[in-house]
Amino acid sequence: MSENILIAKNIKKYFPIKKGFFLKHVADVKAVDDVSLTVKKGETLGLVGESGCGKSTLGRTLIRLYEPTAGEIEFEGHNFLKCNGKDLRTYRKDIQMIFQDPYASLDPRMTVGQIIEQPFIIHNILKPEEREAKVKELLQIVGLRPSHINRYPHEFSGGQRQRISIARAIALNPRLIICDEPVSALDVSIQAQILNLLKDLQEKLGLTYIFISHDLSVIEHICDRVAVMYLGKIVEIGTREEIFNHPQHPYTQALLGSIPSIGTGKKKMAKILTGEIPSPINPPSGCSFHPRCAYKTDQCSKDTPVLEGSATHQSACFSKLNSTTQKELS
Repeated sequence: MSENILIAKNIKKYFPIKKGFFLKHVADVKAVDDVSLTVKKGETLGLVGESGCGKSTLGRTLIRLYEPTAGEIEFEGHNFLKCNGKDLRTYRKDIQMIFQDPYASLDPRMTVGQIIEQPFIIHNILKPEEREAKVKELLQIVGLRPSHINRYPHEFSGGQRQRISIARAIALNPRLIICDEPVSALDVSIQAQILNLLKDLQEKLGLTYIFISHDLSVIEHICDRVAVMYLGKIVEIGTREEIFNHPQHPYTQALLGSIPSIGTGKKKMAKILTGEIPSPINPPSGCSFHPRCAYKTDQCSKDTPVLEGSATHQSACFSKLNSTTQKELS
């Protein structure tokens, strides 16, 4: 599992703001701002952060639903950004996505069978008479009945619709699946079922996941490594154990402190997060988190920190949590 399946370097995704009669370019929304990360084969990498931090935009940029403003993406040793036409279509089979809202991502005019069959039609895989059998097999794999093949999305519950989305995502035997908050729209009891299904499919099919969520409890349950995002940047990345037991960035500490701990016997971490999220149009100078940080120094407002640390745990912070704060987390 040491081999990397995806390497992203200095990824930026800016959305231009245009005003006036001639639509003059006046500013940019810096949704993703200089992000670098690697994803290992067979692992689940979690992306976590507050709403609006750029998690979903990064996921869609990695799959090229959004074309990056700058940066490089390497998938299985190949330059993914240079792929076009047939080459891009070939890689589309290997990288799939599961979206947050299963109802919005399924065409209400198509039956379940037609929805799951679409990848085979687009890529001209299997003969028409073979596709129905394959669709029924996929329905069984995700926990639905083959007899559901002629029903429409509105006839299913939210959890069942997400199972249909998962069946479509695994239809072409992809290597990497980007899961964009796949359980946030579901009831808690259904969330557990979908998470267990994803873990089972990962083991059986050898899948690699990038799992996007704002729910740290979900991230802790399913992810091997965790990347914490704030205002378009990764501020901390490490193994699940390092992030949850020894967070080094104040923002990570604040996120962990927001997890309900009633009846668990765990100490509640100090509340250090104040103020509002700055605008991605005009982010703060230096460290983008410094206006809300209780540990900020003069350097934080002047210089931009970079990810530093060990091979298993890195953070971008000039004033990493001190030993006293670390003891409070244990």
